[in-house]
Amino acid sequence: MIVDFGGGFFLRRATAADRAALAAICLKTGDAGKDASGREDDPELLGLLYTVPYQVLEPELAFIVDSPSGAAGYLLGAADTAAFNASLASNWYPDLQRRVTDPGPDSSRWRGSDWARHRIHHPDFAVPPALAAYPSHGHIDLLPQARGKGIGRRAMEFLDQRLAASGSTGIHLEVTPQNDDALRFYKAIGFEVVQVPTCCVYVAKRLAQAPAIAG
Repeated sequence: MIVDFGGGFFLRRATAADRAALAAICLKTGDAGKDASGREDDPELLGLLYTVPYQVLEPELAFIVDSPSGAAGYLLGAADTAAFNASLASNWYPDLQRRVTDPGPDSSRWRGSDWARHRIHHPDFAVPPALAAYPSHGHIDLLPQARGKGIGRRAMEFLDQRLAASGSTGIHLEVTPQNDDALRFYKAIGFEVVQVPTCCVYVAKRLAQAPAIAG
């Protein structure tokens, strides 16, 4: 246990044994915070894109929010986004690209998880210049049973402290524009929207330097 949230909820480091849970939580929150199970025909792809690689490539910043009924969320981070993306490009995406077939560029013909398959074959690893002051990034999702308990706020405070202690000057997160709850949450904990000309919204916050955290 790293952080005790109370009520049987706590934060612990994610291990290889948690990869299925990371993928399952990603799927259950993959539709702007809601369950995407009915939309996807490959239930593993969202996790292989957005959660599992953190446990593999940046395990020191990969955590599970556990509960009396099992994994109820995750907290993921990368201290250096550019370096993490380079590792994705060389060490993660080649296997994914061999696993799935490119559905082609015509999105009108895509079905089910074809959008994810297309993204796998046509990834964009560039970091927008507007995010240069925020070199780290994070990713958090909680299942309904873990929401409304202050867990998200405390988890993000923990990640901010970890990143600041490592020397990071700022953190950003990517948010689906339709996820109003997430946007309100990040605003409430000090994040501001950074304008980037993409389909997504970025929120970011500068980090104060802090003493190194043991463990």
